[in-house]
Amino acid sequence: MFDIHLPIAGIDFNILLLILIGFCVGVLAGFFGVGGGWIVTPALNIFGFHMAYAIGTDLANIFGQSIGATKKHSKMGNIDWKLGSISIVASVVGLELGSQLILKLEKIGDVGSIVRWCYLFLMFSLSVLMFYDYFKTNPKRVKVNSKSSDAKGGTDPPSTRSKLAERLHKINIPPMLSFPTSGIQSVSLWAVLLVFAFTGFLSGFLGVGGGFIRMPALVYLIGVPTAIAIGTDLMTVLVSGAYGCFTYAMKGRVEIFAAFFMLIGASIGAQIGATAVKYVKGYGIRLLFAVMIAFAGCSIALEQVYKITSVPAYQTAAGFVLMGTAVCLTLIVIIKLTVEFRREKRIRS
Repeated sequence: MFDIHLPIAGIDFNILLLILIGFCVGVLAGFFGVGGGWIVTPALNIFGFHMAYAIGTDLANIFGQSIGATKKHSKMGNIDWKLGSISIVASVVGLELGSQLILKLEKIGDVGSIVRWCYLFLMFSLSVLMFYDYFKTNPKRVKVNSKSSDAKGGTDPPSTRSKLAERLHKINIPPMLSFPTSGIQSVSLWAVLLVFAFTGFLSGFLGVGGGFIRMPALVYLIGVPTAIAIGTDLMTVLVSGAYGCFTYAMKGRVEIFAAFFMLIGASIGAQIGATAVKYVKGYGIRLLFAVMIAFAGCSIALEQVYKITSVPAYQTAAGFVLMGTAVCLTLIVIIKLTVEFRREKRIRS
């Protein structure tokens, strides 16, 4: 009843499923500052899209949803435009280097398997790092979060800046820059360029937008507060999504009808996710982010098992883990937003 024919991709697809995927990705994109390609591309592929059309349609969705989410974060003062501009330039250079390495490895042998294993290693490493940061390095986090008089979410006490960020700030190689929006008084331009070039390299090598790499890098390597890291990352995702959407559209690989229906859900979800950042403390956001990439890693692991064994059940399980994670995290964000909004309303009244 709700199926429509998608002429470019040449398949029939359920409208409600497209809207649901878009809504979940919109909420998570606005809340975590990531594009959501780790959900949309595999989900569309598992449910019938050819991979090229899944990627192109995903990029169109990322571009569309990032406009609203970026605008919302900009109004909330969560974007460091100066730092974001440097991020875009350095990331492009790194991305080109990463993609060139892929082309060279492609001539040697099976690059797909190498990329998937590197992808798994990176995602599980990031999740372990963020879980460790939450549970070990800040034993007083509950007291800090519950007793803080700061009503703004996504903020981190200055003392919680990582040791890696502190070391990076001590590098004294001119020119030295300040980023007042991010609360950074002095840091070497070369150190910042190196961080973004490296995240761009990983993005090009793994073939992903890089939001799930860049957001933790902004927090743990550069020392940007969580809310600012989310908004600044979304700004970069918006630019990269626009470029990717354009190139895939020129190749006829964007299913415009599917992107349209996903954007209906994403436009609503992005506003919800971005607003929720206001009510959730920085460490709470990072904990949920760690959960998200851990389960995403499990989904990719199941997909890798499917590639090895050719047993369809593993691919089906990968799809359920992926969508289940997205839906559960979306519900958590919405519930948290609702509870905190009502609590704030009672306090004001």
